[in-house]
Amino acid sequence: MQSLESHTLNAFSKNIQLTTHQKQVLERMTVFTKHHLNQDGHSVFVLMGDAGTGKSLILNQLFTELAQEVDEAYFLVNHPELLKVYRELAGETPHMLKKYYQRPTSFINKLHKQQKHVNLTVIDEAHLLLSKADHYNNYYGDNQLKDIIQLSKVTIVVFDPHQVLRTKSFWTKDRLLKLIEKYPHDFVHLKEQFRMQAGPKLMDWLDHFIDGDIIGPVPTDVGDYDFRIYSDAQKMFQQIIQKNDHYGLSRMTSTSGYPSTLDGGKHLVNEGNFHLQWDQYNFTSTPWAEQPQTINEVGSIYTVQGFDLNYIGIIIGPPFYLTADNRLGVDSSKVTDVEIFKHRQDLSGQDYEQSKEILLRNSLNVLLRRGIRGMYLHAHDPKLESYLEKMIQE
Repeated sequence: MQSLESHTLNAFSKNIQLTTHQKQVLERMTVFTKHHLNQDGHSVFVLMGDAGTGKSLILNQLFTELAQEVDEAYFLVNHPELLKVYRELAGETPHMLKKYYQRPTSFINKLHKQQKHVNLTVIDEAHLLLSKADHYNNYYGDNQLKDIIQLSKVTIVVFDPHQVLRTKSFWTKDRLLKLIEKYPHDFVHLKEQFRMQAGPKLMDWLDHFIDGDIIGPVPTDVGDYDFRIYSDAQKMFQQIIQKNDHYGLSRMTSTSGYPSTLDGGKHLVNEGNFHLQWDQYNFTSTPWAEQPQTINEVGSIYTVQGFDLNYIGIIIGPPFYLTADNRLGVDSSKVTDVEIFKHRQDLSGQDYEQSKEILLRNSLNVLLRRGIRGMYLHAHDPKLESYLEKMIQE
């Protein structure tokens, strides 16, 4: 059995060699930062890219270098599981302190209270920043990114519009660019995939699948990747257990769509013969997927976003179905996660309905980008399931 050491920690390690292009991007970000630290006003650098393109690796190396040169430098991430990883990294890195790493709301509220500004903030997973007030999270502004930019001389932003998951943090590329257009800024879009060992033909198939294009045959050339469709979610789970025993970091996950009805005191995902509880709130400093007992839980977008898994089993839940013309359809009425759709004044009517579909496709997309070595799918909708089986056989 191989070591269960965190792939996430490995992925952010300074020991990993950047590609030539990534080194060029890192240098461009460093030059931008040092130049604008000596200028008046605020400036913004945006690093955009799909999941697995190395955004966080570049960001972590940038911050590790700059935090030792720049006073008042902070790293922000609005994802509690990912924040644990970064703080663990800080504890293992000379001259880095855990206090450099904070949640955006805590950072904003503290600086407003102290009436202070800082030199540098870098933001990972900026698509998770709140874009409206959220009293539940103790945030009373109207846009966290706007607040952070105004509190910082230089702001570095990592952003992926395909990982926006809630209306209260609803972002698009256009919304982001409109917000930063009045500041000096630069923009880089990473496109090369590094996490998944899947070949480009399979990655292209997944893109079309998520976007709602007509679902064609799964390519025979999928690269060095284990891609399967399971008609039985329980059998898929047994295979995940075997992969976890051998490789570690293999987990079951699911989209929304399973009611939070108690069964024996547990909230279960029920799919045919498969009955397993949802992921539990993680009060420890160890990320969810690295805890041995979570092999007997179903992960969600909230526990696996931003993380690497060796093998992932994905249950495509009730909100997703096969349309009459063989596309991936979305039925937002079957969503059971009440946090996804919160009304906001700047989204109404058709725009609000369209945002629901975007968020649901994004939530599935997040799961489809986690598996390094392999990915197994089971669809709740019988027509979608049988059609996917047919497409992989062809």
